Amino acid sequence: METNLRKQDFDYDLPEELIAQTPIEPRDASRLLVLNRKNGEITHKHFYDIVDFLMPGDCLILNDSRVLPARIYGIKDDTGAKVEFLLLSPQGDDVWEVLTGPGRRAKPGTHFTFGGGLLKAEVLEIVEGGNRLVKFRHESDFYAVLDRIGQMPLPPYIKKKLENQERYQTVYSREVGSAAAPTAGLHFTKELLQRVRDKGVSIGFVTLHVGLGTFRPVSVDKVSEHKMHSEHYWLPQETADLINRTKKSGGRVIAVGTTSCRTLESVAQREGCIRESGGFTDLFIYPGFRFKVLDGLITNFHLPESTLIMLVSAFADRETILNAYRVAVQEKYRFFSFGDAMFLY
Repeated sequence: METNLRKQDFDYDLPEELIAQTPIEPRDASRLLVLNRKNGEITHKHFYDIVDFLMPGDCLILNDSRVLPARIYGIKDDTGAKVEFLLLSPQGDDVWEVLTGPGRRAKPGTHFTFGGGLLKAEVLEIVEGGNRLVKFRHESDFYAVLDRIGQMPLPPYIKKKLENQERYQTVYSREVGSAAAPTAGLHFTKELLQRVRDKGVSIGFVTLHVGLGTFRPVSVDKVSEHKMHSEHYWLPQETADLINRTKKSGGRVIAVGTTSCRTLESVAQREGCIRESGGFTDLFIYPGFRFKVLDGLITNFHLPESTLIMLVSAFADRETILNAYRVAVQEKYRFFSFGDAMFLY
């Protein structure tokens, strides 16, 4: 790994108007910047053209995690004061770690009501970082209640209200647990996935539950000193077999999104090969990292100085990526979660 990299080595100028505030319709009509990482050649396409850049025998690996509508609004039982909870991670037995606002209203022992009584909560304790452990009570299925009263935890740079909550989910999402969408997959429609299969490209699934740490800025100047947040992943045997078959027959393994990429490379690093594996990963990928699995990557355009642009800069050359970002700004591509996509091969 490169030890002399600084956070500012991954900075770039982005006009605010290029930060996408709403998803484009239909999903696959977004633009696609295709980057040959060997020679730096750039091609401008639309996302539905991705099929033209895939070859029979390749496989696409998708993250099937589903975003929890984890932002809930309620009142403090004794005063009626308004409160907002953001559910972060389940601790078992209806206990969750949550972010509360305002925090001073959520002292241990206080009680809250959400959704007119559909959900009740008691703060148990304050944990590291000021988050709370909260015990919930509910009459019906907890996730069904969240679907009724919760809102999508959109990134802070998206100011517009999302009219259709499903637009912050991929069309293949099924495993509930993410605090943010694996956004590279938002560009796929079911019809486009069928066209991919019809071309002779296999599709496999992994699960990595995206944590809010994905939005946490890198606070240290020296990149190698950054501590990555931990996220839960699962790679099933069926997907492991597909990847190993693809590699053996000379096909390419293409990750859809940085989350799929981190899952594959975490397993390869932990197990020494690709096989069924689950657990938590805090793998931080930045330039100098040696990829063991990845041959291609579909991803969105990421925030300056973020761990995500560092990952992409590890897969291609840093200067090549920064040049591609400069071109994307010139060509007025849309950036971040609801923005356009890149294909690196």
